[in-house]
Amino acid sequence: MLQHLIHIDQLILLAVNGCHAPWADTLMWIVSGKLTWIPLYLLLAALLFWRFGWRRALVILAAFGLAVGLADYISSGLIKPLVCRLRPTHEPAIMDSVHLVNGYRGGWFGFVSSHAANTLACALLFCLVWRKPAAWWLMLWVALNCYSRMYLGVHYLGDILGGLAVGCLTAGLAYLLWKYVERRWLPSPDEQGGRGIPQADADGADRDSTGGC
Repeated sequence: MLQHLIHIDQLILLAVNGCHAPWADTLMWIVSGKLTWIPLYLLLAALLFWRFGWRRALVILAAFGLAVGLADYISSGLIKPLVCRLRPTHEPAIMDSVHLVNGYRGGWFGFVSSHAANTLACALLFCLVWRKPAAWWLMLWVALNCYSRMYLGVHYLGDILGGLAVGCLTAGLAYLLWKYVERRWLPSPDEQGGRGIPQADADGADRDSTGGC
């Protein structure tokens, strides 16, 4: 049964990796790059400061650091050396059939995908915190990153699914921790008088509107 699943995983990988073109090689190489998405990270951080104010935003960013850092450690520091599943680019049975981009093979082991774990941890936590439907468009970013790893031939679908599970777990844990810290030590948005408005200012506005009563 396990060998059958491994064979299916290899066939899916070769199908995705086999549909390549020069323009797609360039695009997927850029998509998979870690520095490519720095502007997106800065935008998400700016949105958090705009909506929640500096104090709550800093706590949320700490939760992001926890979610992504934990996802990366679990996937690359624990699971990969424990499972030792060779990447497609290092698997003797199929490595000669894998299309390489810029000679890139990645490290020896691929289960689970840290790209999938890290991006989902970031996107899911933002969606949980932001609580607006528009935030779920970030899942397209996650899907594109995951596809790029299969296109480049460095991860099987099973690696991707495992990474997504890790990212979901760490995002959930970070969200629960953030909610605990917020309830315990941070004032609620209503107590702050709305988006980034101190409570004292909100109270002052109320006194003005009621003639000082």
